[in-house]
Amino acid sequence: MKDFHTLEDLDLKEKTVLLRVDINCPLDKGTLQIINDSRIRRIVPTVRELMGKKAKVVILAHQSRKGKWDFIPMEQHSKRLSEHLNHCVQYVNDIIGNDAKERIRSLSAGDVLMLENVRGLECETLKLDMNGHADSELVNELVPFIDYYICDAFGAAHRSQCSLVGFPVKVRSASGRLMAKEIYALRSIFGEPRRPSVFVLGGAKFGDVSPMIDHVLGSNTADTVILTGLAGNAFLSARGVDLGPGSMEFLKEEMTPENVNAAKDMMTRYGQRILLPADVAVERNGKRVNVRVGDLPVPEAALDIGDDSIEKFGKVLTSSRTSFMSGPAGLYEKEGFGKGTKELMMAMTESKGQSVIGGGHTIGAADMFDMTDGFSYVSTAGGALETFLLGKELPAVEALRYSFKKF
Repeated sequence: MKDFHTLEDLDLKEKTVLLRVDINCPLDKGTLQIINDSRIRRIVPTVRELMGKKAKVVILAHQSRKGKWDFIPMEQHSKRLSEHLNHCVQYVNDIIGNDAKERIRSLSAGDVLMLENVRGLECETLKLDMNGHADSELVNELVPFIDYYICDAFGAAHRSQCSLVGFPVKVRSASGRLMAKEIYALRSIFGEPRRPSVFVLGGAKFGDVSPMIDHVLGSNTADTVILTGLAGNAFLSARGVDLGPGSMEFLKEEMTPENVNAAKDMMTRYGQRILLPADVAVERNGKRVNVRVGDLPVPEAALDIGDDSIEKFGKVLTSSRTSFMSGPAGLYEKEGFGKGTKELMMAMTESKGQSVIGGGHTIGAADMFDMTDGFSYVSTAGGALETFLLGKELPAVEALRYSFKKF
């Protein structure tokens, strides 16, 4: 059942729309130039639809945050968006001052204006709830100049910030096309998965893995969880496997008593529903070498899952009806050690079910292997996806639901 407005619910012709997007892009540290604009490209359908419906579009976005080296103005982003739209995106070095207000007032139907980096405002990052943010300077200053608020910033949806949760309290609000696609895709994975449902959790972070496992297996969202990457190595270590000094060097910060005990608890509670690697791949004399878990420890670091694990996990994924991957299986950027990630992804795309990947490194791997188009859905979200995995509410989505009820 629909619980938030989407674009077709709004009469947009000649109306002023404030569009919050997430176009936070990776930059070159030397030149401060955008090196990957995929997030900008993904908002193009929403912006183009608003233009086609003769709305006056005001874009609000952020790049990094104060104090970070990549905290820069949004002018470069506006130029990139102009190129992808083949339409001039105006830019103003202001957010709530007279310059911004005059430019908003002067917009014609179909015009697009990008405001300055919203994280330049102190009120944006205050720790407040939805109602607290609704009374922020940003919301109070801009609400008189807009007819609707549209959120297309799923990548930032886990943050309770005034540009994300304040406006829906004061003005009729809706999701953009990217936001709606993300919500519906993840709801289908987490809410009504087709069986069997298999989750692959890998990557370099271990601390959040146990709560994620507990949520997806405890709620029966997943039937099976496959652990790869540092998560798989950490669970092997928690099970009592001596991996050797090379692998433990990578894990030393993560293997706190709390994390180890949580991993042991998950293995006790869920048993064979958690699949761990049967072997790992190490680099020895410049070559990939498989080492069975029973033959550990070895001095070299485990840089990927081994070939037996790839075959075992691949069969599970090929027979799945729902598969989800967050985090690569190993050091995929290193030649010879992207095999686990690539072949598990191939198994997902070859299954007859729905396949979804998410998270920056996972998408980076899929792009490198030219496999992105093979998945049912690719989620751009990082923190928002982790929040979903942990079974927590997303503040920006909750704000849209509030607006749906109120307006």
